[in-house]
Amino acid sequence: MTNVKNIKFPLVFDGAMGTYYPDKSTRVMPECEMANLFDSEVIFEIHREYVDAGAMAIKTNTFQANTVSLGTNFSVVKNVIEAGIDLAKRAAAKTDTLVFADIGPIPKTKEHSIDEDLAEGKKIIDIFLSKGINDFLFETFSDLDKLLDLAKYIKAKDSDAFIITSFAVGADGFTRTGEVGEDLIFKAAESKDIDAVGFNCVSGPLRLREYIEKINLPDKIISIMPNGGYPTVIKNRTYYSANKDYFSNATLQFLEYGVQIIGGCCGTRPEFIKEITERISEYRYTKVRPAKKKQFRLDTPYTENLFRNKLEHGKKPIVVEFDPPKDLNMKKYMENVKALANAGADGITIADCPVARVRVDASLTAYKIKNEIGIEPIVHMTCRDRNVNASKALLLGLNLENILNIITITGDPVPTAEKDEVKSVFQFNSTKFAGMVADMNEKVFTNEMNIGGALNLNANKFDLEIKRAQAKEKAGVNVFYTQPVISKNAVENLKIARQELSAYIMGGVMPIVSYNNAIFMNSEASGIRLEDQVIDRYKNLDRDQASKLAVEITADFMKEIEDHVDGFYIITPFSRVDIVGELIGIFKN
Repeated sequence: MTNVKNIKFPLVFDGAMGTYYPDKSTRVMPECEMANLFDSEVIFEIHREYVDAGAMAIKTNTFQANTVSLGTNFSVVKNVIEAGIDLAKRAAAKTDTLVFADIGPIPKTKEHSIDEDLAEGKKIIDIFLSKGINDFLFETFSDLDKLLDLAKYIKAKDSDAFIITSFAVGADGFTRTGEVGEDLIFKAAESKDIDAVGFNCVSGPLRLREYIEKINLPDKIISIMPNGGYPTVIKNRTYYSANKDYFSNATLQFLEYGVQIIGGCCGTRPEFIKEITERISEYRYTKVRPAKKKQFRLDTPYTENLFRNKLEHGKKPIVVEFDPPKDLNMKKYMENVKALANAGADGITIADCPVARVRVDASLTAYKIKNEIGIEPIVHMTCRDRNVNASKALLLGLNLENILNIITITGDPVPTAEKDEVKSVFQFNSTKFAGMVADMNEKVFTNEMNIGGALNLNANKFDLEIKRAQAKEKAGVNVFYTQPVISKNAVENLKIARQELSAYIMGGVMPIVSYNNAIFMNSEASGIRLEDQVIDRYKNLDRDQASKLAVEITADFMKEIEDHVDGFYIITPFSRVDIVGELIGIFKN
């Protein structure tokens, strides 16, 4: 077989296997990779059709060949891969067609750790290398997790290996895990072990062209393998409406943007590839990429972020978390918000259905607060209830209304008893959410969003919490809101955070209003621990006595942490705005 490094570019790959196989077989396997063992001649015929269509490279039918995707043991996976290699080699025999190892991501499960995935990935690679395959295509990945390690592993075993990493991005430019596709390409391109980078799957040629126009990597080979258009699902079958003329026209145009490897993904067939190979001489290939297009930004007037302005000028703002109501009684809620504003609060943070219980929407509440009262709203945004598209749409709406402060939160899980009715999304976590907002700040928003994140000062393994916080900072978080400081240990952890983090820190406090409240917080509130001597002080106190003690204890903690924070974040207990108002008064006067 021909070595890829001796091939004159552009290099044309084959098209889809998974979506084409059901059209060719009378005994369709649930996972087409298993057809390597039980429907092998059909797989061979498909490979041969692509070779006859002029494909210069074909992929082994091994995309899902891993224990998780196939739901089997590794011995079976090994048999599937070896059979897939033999079928592809047989189809390419006596031709110059290259055979690439096709490796897809191992689905993430609770049972499979990252280390186990990495170990299995290396075992899969070893099978290909032992069978004489040293050209690899890692396709449809959504992040760089494990990819860099696997690429390094391959090159250590065979320095002549050729490695393509290809990422799957949606119409919004983000992967299913919330990564920015463009950023992934640039990060992968930095690796000396990766020879080519690009996109495949999920999007058709038009969408992928929008991304490739933004990429300028003259020293890296670019690969593009689009879907055959947008899919339609009918009776559990997926259909693609694109025709070969449209696909070939659109895909061949990538050559004019410096793309050196083209091919097809889901919905494409041998006739699509044949059309490309027959017409490729009509298109001018260039290594010179066009100038990077300027990003479109909304032409909106600049709006001062009053909360961020106070942070930047060292004025120690005080913000108050005040959850929206569980019903439609907004009149009382707004009266309380106004009372907090009159007391001197600099902002109101609004929880997004905390503990997975329904409340009035946080974003709509923020809009109402900003327009009716004028105080700065700070919106919690969880990853539990919204996917990437919904989150981006909401961010655009908030930005249009000049609501510029958010807190990115992964979100509390749905209670077990409700999981059959309420499905969590968790398409990405708070760190990746922050990265998405940071990307929109750079490319879309005229008025930047101030990105907040949570910091748990009561974490059992605080060194790990610091590492998570540092990852959030790197993603774009510039202000942390801490869990309540109501213990000496939390104070000490805050001092560590002050040394280790560069972002602003809003020191969280939460007044304890009764003995029962103290017991509950210590037993059932996630991330909160009270010292026994604090709990004991509330024994046998009436409401007024407990309220005075709540102010006293909370104010003492606020004074103790004042030199280590950039502002205060007061969590309102049981709508007790009277207590919060007193605390604001102490530190504002």
